[in-house]
Amino acid sequence: MSRGMAVAYAIGLPLALLVLIFLPAGTLAWRPGWIFIAVLIVAFGASALVLARVNPIIYRARSRFQPGTKAWDKALLAVIFPAMAAILPVAALDAGRFHWLPVPPWAVVSGYIGLVAGIAVTAWAQAVNPYFEPGVRIQSERHQRVIDGGPYRFVRHPGYVAAVVMFLGMALALGSAWALLPAALASALLVLRTAWEDRLLRAELPGYDDYARRVRWRLIPGLW
Repeated sequence: MSRGMAVAYAIGLPLALLVLIFLPAGTLAWRPGWIFIAVLIVAFGASALVLARVNPIIYRARSRFQPGTKAWDKALLAVIFPAMAAILPVAALDAGRFHWLPVPPWAVVSGYIGLVAGIAVTAWAQAVNPYFEPGVRIQSERHQRVIDGGPYRFVRHPGYVAAVVMFLGMALALGSAWALLPAALASALLVLRTAWEDRLLRAELPGYDDYARRVRWRLIPGLW
C-alpha cells in the first residue's frame, strides 16, 4: 500500500464511521455511538499492531483486489459490503433517533463480546495465513498452499465465522434489533460465498481436498 493510500485510509475510514453513525442519529451527542467507535479503534488498533509484528505481508495481500479475482466473488461483495455498511446507519436511526425496537443491556454486552471476538479471530486467521486476500482466487503466482494451523485446525473458513459474528455484534452493540436485518443479509451472502469458495479450493488448490477430509466443517463444527 502506498503512503498516500495509507493516509487516505487513516483519515477516510474514521470520517466514514462518523457520518454513518452520527448523521442518521441526528446528533453528535449520542453516547453509544462514541463508545462503539472507541471499541473499534482499540480492537482494530491492537489487531494491527499484532499483525505488523507476526505477519506484516498481510497488509500487501489485503491492500487491493488482485487480478484473477472471480467475477462471482466481485458480484457477491458488491452486495455484502453495502449490507455491512448499512448496519451502522440503520442502528443509528433505530437506537439513536427513533428508538423503534430497543434491545436489553445484556444484548448490547453480547454484541460487544461478539464484535471483539470477531476481530480477534480475524486477526488470528490473518496471522497464520499469508494468503488472506479480500477477493477469492487461486494465488498461483504466490505458490499458494493449504493453511491448516491456528483457527484453521477447527474450521476451514474461520475468517468468515468471525465476520458473521462481527456483523451481528455490530447491530447489537449499537442497541438495535432492526440493524440485525442488514447484518443477516450480509451473513447469508457470506455463507454462500463460503460454499462457492470451498468448491473452488477443492477443485483447484492442491492438497485442499485432503485438508477438507481432515477438517470437516466449513463454518460451524458439528453443523456445516
